[in-house]
Amino acid sequence: MKPCFSLAAFCAILVTSLPLMAAELAKPVRMGAGEMTFETVPGWGLGEDGKSLIGPTHGGVVIDKAGNIYTSANMGIFVFTPEGKLLQRFVGDDYTAIHDLEIRAEGDDEFLFGARNNAGEGIKIHAETGDVVLRLKFPEESGLKLEKFHPTAITVAPNGDIFLSDGYASNYIFRYDAKGKYLSHFGTKGNGLKEFNTAHGMTLDTRYDPPRLLICDRNHQPKGRLLHYSLEGEFLEEVITGLGMPTSVAIQGDYVSVPDLHGRLVILDKSNTIIAVLGHNPNPATRVNFNVPQDQWIEGIFSGTHGSYWDKDGNLYVQDWNVSGRLMKLVRVK
Repeated sequence: MKPCFSLAAFCAILVTSLPLMAAELAKPVRMGAGEMTFETVPGWGLGEDGKSLIGPTHGGVVIDKAGNIYTSANMGIFVFTPEGKLLQRFVGDDYTAIHDLEIRAEGDDEFLFGARNNAGEGIKIHAETGDVVLRLKFPEESGLKLEKFHPTAITVAPNGDIFLSDGYASNYIFRYDAKGKYLSHFGTKGNGLKEFNTAHGMTLDTRYDPPRLLICDRNHQPKGRLLHYSLEGEFLEEVITGLGMPTSVAIQGDYVSVPDLHGRLVILDKSNTIIAVLGHNPNPATRVNFNVPQDQWIEGIFSGTHGSYWDKDGNLYVQDWNVSGRLMKLVRVK
């Protein structure tokens, strides 16, 4: 009896199925230590063909009150369910190259705040509709004369004031009110104690009362560090140094997740001590490397962690700076 299809046809089916089979065959990888132990979810957020749905990534991650995950990629914002199903996407000129994301509730609505480095602006977006409701441009009224304005980070104070870091250019951090009116700025480029050598990431540190700004000084020499500033722009302290290239920070309770472009994510406790290291990459060739294609991803090994966020159960969602678009879910082991 002849086979019902040719060997060539079988091989074609096998080849087209390889990405999906690889995602299915990958096993969860455990990482971390103690109460900060996690397992990967192989294939999370990939399409039915096993390939990334979001394109190149150089952005952030946030989660709304319903538990949906928003991640910014080069071509837009993509929204996933906790199970990894793509729910919605915002693409087009208003949503490209959002380097950093924050999310805030205002009444019954939620809004995304993004720093768009290539577009030279901060942006506020309705999280459900995608409508742009506010743009923050370089404030001419600051009196500064800048050749470039390339924002990298954004965060929002409890009173609605918005902070926008010009981390790829002047390293000033600009403060606006909730309606976008310029209020003040602070910081400057340099390698001193109170200067920034790439103020790359920033969030509101709610572990303190009153809250503080927690800022990633990514390229500080000899090692990257985190700094605390008051909401009035006053230097408070050097939080921790000796990091690699810290790209962003996310808070849950007493804990801070800090993606490091060297291919790892560190977790700090309330005393700002490192208590766990996730996804450490031992290969110098694939650390700080945007050009690691999906067929070379290794489960549980990062190549250039750029964004992270905690869900209500303490799970982490981590984005790599990556040519193929990598977003991972790490489930907290309890």
